[in-house]
Amino acid sequence: MAAASLPPTGDVPEPAGPKTCDARGMAEIHRLFKVGFGEGPTLVHGVVEADAAHADVVGDHLAMLSTGLHAHHEGEDAMLWDRLEQRAPACSLHIERMRRHHAELLVHLTALDEALPAWRASGRRADAASVLEALDGVNGALAVHLPDEEENIVPVMEHTFTQPEVEWFAEHGRKATPKGKTFVQLGAILAAQPDGGDEWMHEHLPAPVRVIWRVFGRPVYAKNRAQLLGTR
Repeated sequence: MAAASLPPTGDVPEPAGPKTCDARGMAEIHRLFKVGFGEGPTLVHGVVEADAAHADVVGDHLAMLSTGLHAHHEGEDAMLWDRLEQRAPACSLHIERMRRHHAELLVHLTALDEALPAWRASGRRADAASVLEALDGVNGALAVHLPDEEENIVPVMEHTFTQPEVEWFAEHGRKATPKGKTFVQLGAILAAQPDGGDEWMHEHLPAPVRVIWRVFGRPVYAKNRAQLLGTR
């Protein structure tokens, strides 16, 4: 069954009291998945028949995104839903829906994970078909899930969770970054932000890290982008 959000019902009251944390990071990391998976079909179609080397680059990128989304959802499943339900019982219907969304996305992500190796090895359109089908499922489910979570879950989090609790999710995601992908993933996060990541970088990265990014990280990311697009 396709993911579906409930129509606006007003069943969750306006949060009371002061904010206890800043959970904007949820929407910021969501942009990575929305943009990254969203361009996935274009990247796959950009691989010419039997170009296994290019398919491997694109497939590796999609695998990185899949690993990130798996970790993001595993973190929420482990540390968000039960706590939020205990602290904001009125949010239980939304939480139940989030769990269903996660279950559906797991099906599509698993299909993607299973389809990628054959295509990465061959670069053939026959193998790409399963990758594209899985991406279609992932993108369709994300289009429903991400805005729903941002509208109905994040505002409640900001009145029921502490800042250390929210920061745990970001750290959990960072730890899941595949080895050797730190600069590529950071570049993808920056590129997915509305302003290209300038505000995000100055808010989240200390000055020495920003220098490392400019000198070392940005060229690594740019090289990877060129490889993804088949221009280098």
